Amino acid sequence: MTDEKKINIVLAGQGNAGKSSVFNYFTGLHQHIGNWAGKTIEKLEGTLFYKGYTIDVLDLPGIYSLTTYSVEEKISREYIISQKPDFVINIIDSTNLERNLIFTLQLLELECPIILVLNMIDLAKKKGITIDSYKFQDIISAPVIRTVASRGFGLTDIVDKAIERKGIKNDYTAPKYGKEIEKCISELSIRLKDIDLPYPERWTAIKLLEKDSEIIKIVREKKPEVLERAKQLSVTLEEIHGHDSSIVIADERSHLASQITREIVNLLPHRKISMNDRLDVVTTHKITGYLVMILILGGMFLTVFSFGNWFSGRMEMIFKDWHGWWSTNVGVSFLAALGWAAIESVLALVQIAFPYILPFYIILYILEDWGYIARISFLMDKVMHKMGIHGKGSISFIISFGCNVPGCLSCRIMETKRERFITAVLVTLVPCSAVSVIIFGLVGKYVGLLWTLGLYVFAMVLILFLGRISAKLIPGEPVELIMPMPDYKTPHIRTILRQTWQALKEFIFIAAPVVIISGVIIQAINLAGWMQAISLFLSPLTVQWLGLPAITGILLIFGILRKELILVMLAAYLGTANFSDALTSQQMITLAVVSMFYIPCVATISILWKDYGWKKAIAICIIEIGFAILLAGLVKRLLDFVF
Repeated sequence: MTDEKKINIVLAGQGNAGKSSVFNYFTGLHQHIGNWAGKTIEKLEGTLFYKGYTIDVLDLPGIYSLTTYSVEEKISREYIISQKPDFVINIIDSTNLERNLIFTLQLLELECPIILVLNMIDLAKKKGITIDSYKFQDIISAPVIRTVASRGFGLTDIVDKAIERKGIKNDYTAPKYGKEIEKCISELSIRLKDIDLPYPERWTAIKLLEKDSEIIKIVREKKPEVLERAKQLSVTLEEIHGHDSSIVIADERSHLASQITREIVNLLPHRKISMNDRLDVVTTHKITGYLVMILILGGMFLTVFSFGNWFSGRMEMIFKDWHGWWSTNVGVSFLAALGWAAIESVLALVQIAFPYILPFYIILYILEDWGYIARISFLMDKVMHKMGIHGKGSISFIISFGCNVPGCLSCRIMETKRERFITAVLVTLVPCSAVSVIIFGLVGKYVGLLWTLGLYVFAMVLILFLGRISAKLIPGEPVELIMPMPDYKTPHIRTILRQTWQALKEFIFIAAPVVIISGVIIQAINLAGWMQAISLFLSPLTVQWLGLPAITGILLIFGILRKELILVMLAAYLGTANFSDALTSQQMITLAVVSMFYIPCVATISILWKDYGWKKAIAICIIEIGFAILLAGLVKRLLDFVF
């Protein structure tokens, strides 16, 4: 493939602007997920074959600026500067044009080839907003495309424009700011011309005035006298405006975004209050908002419970005679027993794990695509502040109900190191889908719905309590919540199914092999006669303190790999998924409690290790093991009065 027939584009934009829909439309099945070099943040790449061109598409993380306050922001700007893609496709939420334009201006400062995409123009129209895209295009001298990504409208126009402009010199108009600021930028730009920099001079000058630590470090090494002059000019700006120079630049950029918006946007007079506005009033109200949240989350809980129990029951009826058939036709030799352990592990996944994981992910992605998750963050802001963090932390908690790994990764949206660490520690205590398999498949199925609900409420109260303690022990104050409130929109079924499949792929291709291999190993240990020795060694904790069968000790050890292994391997060991044959109701609740709070899975530990260092990761693991064992033992003694 010649370079003339190859185009590299990156998708950039703020959160909830529709980047994912554009990326999925372009790449379809030709996409893959990896990690950025040396980072744990996901890297989404894909390929589009169109009109004889091979178009490589990269989806940058959703960010709100090109500073270095977060890893995502640093990754995005370094990629644009170093890799020099053919085009940066800036996806803009048309319903929040002014806020999105602040990011657009920063992209223009980078002097990269840009195509602007006004997405969600249908929602803007419903809100009475009309945008003059031709006037917009004239102001910034860059192509502007109108789209509705959720329906695929206008998306091929983006690619057509990229093909049309391939090889054409970028002729955009650089954003111009106030006279005092422009004077400072011009002087610094001239002084930077004779320095070998990987960045444009004007952009570097702006970053010096913004006191960007990364750029200051680079300039100090190459020409420290420029840095001294930048400090003097920053002081001059601060004396004129009465604010830090970084705030002066940000304010000027915001003012320009506002000015452009006024020029290109028309609001229809006497606009009726939209359904979105009415719904927003109800779902963010200090009384009705919490009632709606309880109803939605309660409905989610009941749906997962009901569907999971129904599906699990049907699978149990289908699989109940398989063990007998295997024993009769294959035999009971050592290899036959290992073979059945592998099969039982697969059956247990289908019967125990899958029925609860599938509906959970579908509902979670529906709520996310609908736009409701941001409302939960808004409602939970006060509660989160009591835990030493702010409302955005609730997003990490919600994600963690699916899996603690992306929950920990999402902690990077928090603004300070203190908040990121507190949120990450608390996130490891949130019952993920693997733990939910234990809660629903054990307590829910055999003890009752109220006990299941009680465990989730208990977990949330405990997390709040521990959050309060951490807020007192770790010095600092939480910052205020600043985040966009996306409009409600009709969930896009194709997007939801694709996201659900991505989540299930991880379960099928990563969890399933681990579960099957572990099931075979536990059966081999049992057949070799080692189970009794291991169980005896752990019995002071498992039997005497927790009141559980001796076998649970080794199950908890393997549960470090994947929490659902505890149930799956127990089923493989027993030869049946009817756990009431081996555990009492009291033991089921105790096992669920210790599974909820003891050491996170290996994948989560690796994220903690990479983000916060091995000392903190090990400390978290040791503390949580001790805490879970102590707590579960106390719960067992309280349950003695109930059962």
